Amino acid sequence: MAAAATMAAAARELVLRAGASDVEEEEGPLEGGPGLQEPLQLGELDITSDEFILDEVDVHIQANLEDELVKEALKTGVDLRHYSKQVELELQQIEQKSIRDYIQESENIASLHNQITACDAVLERMEQMLGAFQSDLSSISSEIRTLQEQSGAMNIRLRNRQAVRGKLGELVDGLVVPSALVTAILEAPVTEPRFLEQLQELDAKAAAVREQEARGTAACADVRGVLDRLRVKAVTKIREFILQKIYSFRKPMTNYQIPQTALLKYRFFYQFLLGNERATAKEIRDEYVETLSKIYLSYYRSYLGRLMKVQYEEVAEKDDLMGVEDTAKKGFFSKPSLRSRNTIFTLGTRGSVISPTELEAPILVPHTAQRGEQRYPFEALFRSQHYALLDNSCREYLFICEFFIVSGPAALDLFHAVMHRTLTMTLKHLESYLTDCYDAIAVFLCIHIVLRFRNIAAKRDVPALDRYWEQVLALLWPRFELILEMNVQSVRSTDPQRLGGLDTRPHYITRRYAEFSSALVSINQTIPSERTMHLLGQLQVEVENFVLRVAAEFSSRKEQLVFLINNYDMMLGVLMERAADDSKEVESFQQLLNARTQEFIEELLSPPFGGLVAFVKEAEALIERGQAERLRGEEARVTQLIRGFGSSWKSSVESLSQDVMRSFTNFRNGTSIIQGALTQLIQLYHRFHRVLSQPQLRALPARAELINIHHLMVELKKHKPNF
Repeated sequence: MAAAATMAAAARELVLRAGASDVEEEEGPLEGGPGLQEPLQLGELDITSDEFILDEVDVHIQANLEDELVKEALKTGVDLRHYSKQVELELQQIEQKSIRDYIQESENIASLHNQITACDAVLERMEQMLGAFQSDLSSISSEIRTLQEQSGAMNIRLRNRQAVRGKLGELVDGLVVPSALVTAILEAPVTEPRFLEQLQELDAKAAAVREQEARGTAACADVRGVLDRLRVKAVTKIREFILQKIYSFRKPMTNYQIPQTALLKYRFFYQFLLGNERATAKEIRDEYVETLSKIYLSYYRSYLGRLMKVQYEEVAEKDDLMGVEDTAKKGFFSKPSLRSRNTIFTLGTRGSVISPTELEAPILVPHTAQRGEQRYPFEALFRSQHYALLDNSCREYLFICEFFIVSGPAALDLFHAVMHRTLTMTLKHLESYLTDCYDAIAVFLCIHIVLRFRNIAAKRDVPALDRYWEQVLALLWPRFELILEMNVQSVRSTDPQRLGGLDTRPHYITRRYAEFSSALVSINQTIPSERTMHLLGQLQVEVENFVLRVAAEFSSRKEQLVFLINNYDMMLGVLMERAADDSKEVESFQQLLNARTQEFIEELLSPPFGGLVAFVKEAEALIERGQAERLRGEEARVTQLIRGFGSSWKSSVESLSQDVMRSFTNFRNGTSIIQGALTQLIQLYHRFHRVLSQPQLRALPARAELINIHHLMVELKKHKPNF
């Protein structure tokens, strides 16, 4: 049908192109014709319309000419008028067919119409129902909002009532005194667990009543009397119990630490007294301080007295100084060594007292030592005494903090109230002992014991003895410095001429210094102190000056050098056994030893090879100044030197080797000196060879008598001593 309509439209356009006159002749007038009941509606193709625009006709004509059907019709030469009529006829047939189809489907259309009408009625009823439902929902929503508001109000009232109930419950629970509490406080022994539990309950109720009274709660008056009577009863029982425990400390031969530790289980008793009866709490604290103060004083006084009885009988006196000569008195150095005798300038095994194992070893038991006839140096007694003091002080401080519920300055004040008498007695005893003490090593070891005990107390977080340690050091340091100054002065004032016969062996004063200095240096290395190093530096200067003064007493330079080397070597060897290789003392004496050794080697080579040494030095100076021609006048001298060296060098080397071994007590040092001398001799002869290789002396006949340098080295190796 669409294609037919398109063809009809194309036919109409062709008819229009044929001309309007032909159309009128064929079809007659368009209006009022007898053949047509109503005019033909051509729409946009109606050329009789006033709205027709010729410009648009051209556009439509051009568009239609491009249509495929129109092109086909024009190409085949179809009669357009006949074709137009055919199209009209087909359209009428199609229209009639459409009418018949409509008539045939009229019943279905009517049925469809009825169904649509019924659906409209159903939808209308649904619309009414939905409208009613919507109105119902609106009313329900308002009711829900009302219920929500009511529920929120009820929840608020419920929470308020629950809060009030909780507050009232707490108030009632805090005020009500149960019968179990009354029974336990009145009848149960204080050592029973239920008494402690009910005491804590009583403390909580008393605190609650005080709080409510501050708020003006009238109900507190009903239970105040009951709580006061229970509190008085509890305070009485607790007071009697704690005082009984404290009095048990006083029993003779009682280990007070056992009941003291037992008191910690009942530390809440004192807390209860502190919160409810401060006067009783103060009474107990004062009684504890008085009792423990006397116990500690008695214990340490007795222990200290017994401890001093096991000290060495022989101790250093004011004349036992480094610079005092052995012949000055028949005392410390002249007596034969006794078993376990204390020493003054030698450390020996005394340094073990500051080792970690010995430092915290069990304290000495005096009566056991007396039975075994054991004796100890002062530093061992000092360590035992102060380790006992440290251990007990730490225990006491921690007990005070825990039981009496104090900390910081309050804990320190309470601790010093307990230990003041004991610490004062200990300081007075130490001060009295140091007045007649001249053992510098013992005092220095005591200083380092204090430094280590102070570190131990810091690790235990116990600052109670900090002030005591400072007081002890304030006694020890000045005494140590005084003893060291006395030794320095003794060395400074020593007159070498009063020392009797002298020899080149190490002097006993330098040996004392070496032992003493190495002892202090080895101790000081653990906890370095510049104060100590400064004092040792002063002593070292005086000892070096003393060695030079004694060396000056020898007539020959060779003996002086032997004496200096022997003493420097001895001091260096002793120092290196204990001190570090890079210590100032070791470096200083090493430099002195090297310088004097080099000088001694030159002095040793001078008698047999002095002429050779002088010639080599003169010749090298001339060569360096460019005056080598002057060597021509030395031919006779050179010849004499060559022949003299060749004839006597072996005996000279043998002689100087024996001389060195006789002069030095340290064989290793003597060997080193011999090796140095032979090495220098080889270098000297090698330099002599180079001088003779100069053109001025090259033709010298005596050069043939020179000893080959390698042969000389082989021969000299035979004189190398082996130990």
